[in-house]
Amino acid sequence: MATAKTRQKIVASFLSLLGDKGWHGFEMADVARDAGVKLSVLRAEFPGKTACLRAFLSEIDQKVLDSIDPDMEGEPARERLFDVLMTRLDTLSPHKDAIRALRKAVQRDPQLALKLNREAVTSQRWMLTAAGIPANGPRAAVMSQALVVAFARVVDTWLDDEDPGLARTMSALARQLDEGEVWMGRIDRVSSFLKPFLSKVRERSGTRQDAPSPGGEGPEDAASPSGASPSAA
Repeated sequence: MATAKTRQKIVASFLSLLGDKGWHGFEMADVARDAGVKLSVLRAEFPGKTACLRAFLSEIDQKVLDSIDPDMEGEPARERLFDVLMTRLDTLSPHKDAIRALRKAVQRDPQLALKLNREAVTSQRWMLTAAGIPANGPRAAVMSQALVVAFARVVDTWLDDEDPGLARTMSALARQLDEGEVWMGRIDRVSSFLKPFLSKVRERSGTRQDAPSPGGEGPEDAASPSGASPSAA
């Protein structure tokens, strides 16, 4: 098993090659060569480029989580999320070349975009958690995916924002969060409207499942020919 230092060296080599040559411009053998590790070590730790990227995103997540500002605890959820996402951008700053190359690759390769979307959703769930916003359940799943799209749009602005104060980036993030609040409000209203109907559907479905069979035996009363309990399969 590779040491933490070796893993960091591998991820650093991956990011450097990604920034210089683009996602499709290098092989894992190049990563091993640049990092100065054996292919067997690389294979054991990182089976492919996606694994390297996953490790990088996990590292970014960890740094953001370690940087949570306790003074933001009493602020509204929107402001907490704004602070967390700006912290994420600050943490990503040393890797702009790699992020830029990744964005280009995703825009040209739909399959890669779908693959990387899963990794991004995991990261954004943690960003919601960092902001003190519940990150479990169907609503949170929608929020996480929406946040992936919104953050990607902000990143597009951030990559070209040369202002040290990141005024354009902050404006873009504020706009995306405002739009997100509007859409989540609409989703909540639709969910609230449909809830009574869905409850009735579930009740009727449960009634049909509990109804006795034509032979007079309910599902739990019917025995298999051998007298044993019905197979779990």
